[in-house]
Amino acid sequence: MKKIKIGAITLLSVVALAACARETDNNTDVITMKGNTITVAEYYDKVKNNTQAQQVLLTMTINEVFEKKYGDKVSDDEVSEEYNKSLQTYGDRFQQVLAQEGLTTDTYREQIRTNKLVEYAVNEASKKELTDENYQAAFENYTPEVTAQVIRLTDESKAKEVAEKAKKGEDFTQLVKDNTVDEDTKEKGGEVKFDSASTSLPEDVKKAAFALDNNGISDVIKVSDTSTLSTSYYVVKLTNKTQKKDNWKDYQKQLENIILAEKRTDAAFIQSVIAKEMEEANIKVKDPAFQNAFSQYMNATGEEASSSEDK
Repeated sequence: MKKIKIGAITLLSVVALAACARETDNNTDVITMKGNTITVAEYYDKVKNNTQAQQVLLTMTINEVFEKKYGDKVSDDEVSEEYNKSLQTYGDRFQQVLAQEGLTTDTYREQIRTNKLVEYAVNEASKKELTDENYQAAFENYTPEVTAQVIRLTDESKAKEVAEKAKKGEDFTQLVKDNTVDEDTKEKGGEVKFDSASTSLPEDVKKAAFALDNNGISDVIKVSDTSTLSTSYYVVKLTNKTQKKDNWKDYQKQLENIILAEKRTDAAFIQSVIAKEMEEANIKVKDPAFQNAFSQYMNATGEEASSSEDK
């Protein structure tokens, strides 16, 4: 699902400071200097209109709401597992990346936990979408499992050469072993089984495979990965294609996975889940400066945004 960003740590401190001020005295000095002071109230009034500060308060609120209701559903081990994945991914650059995002190791863990809490709520809400109507809709766009041999390369000219050899009848299994850069499938002759819901291959590769007849060989398929800024080139041979059955119930488990996966990545659906939880928590925005930041969730259920007055 889309990540919820905690925001700059300095702004997190600002909002926390404002909350503290309400418990003590808004005239508490933050800065003193010759002939002047800057109070908590003055600081708060300057900062509260900053969009990043508003996002921080929104995220703090979401965290409070979801922690109260779902806190026991997310363990420290889950948070650590996600944290360690990032640590392993970035290696020596980890601290630098955190600093660029305005995070510390502690606030990054908080961010992960907030994401996990929202993910849990979204997953639970997604299960309510498993209706016959949604199953039927997913079935119409579903392609059953096929078996294919896949060659992945990083050089376009070499990929074209391999595709040409394959179409001329050279042994595809040997072409896989001699050319693919995918070590996971190399010794299996590039064999992969997948349906339209699988995530083991890029969408463009799957679509090209589904369009082939048995023993058909694709042209070179170019796939760009925006996350790694890399490009791969695929050549596919379809080795087994089954006829799609007429009844969606024959694929119920696969269709269930499709429906749930779509809801988990549907921004509007995620927004509606957060909005519902905010409504149930009776969230009221007391300072008009923060109304815009909260309006996307206050209005998502079709209700008017909560006013700044007590009900």
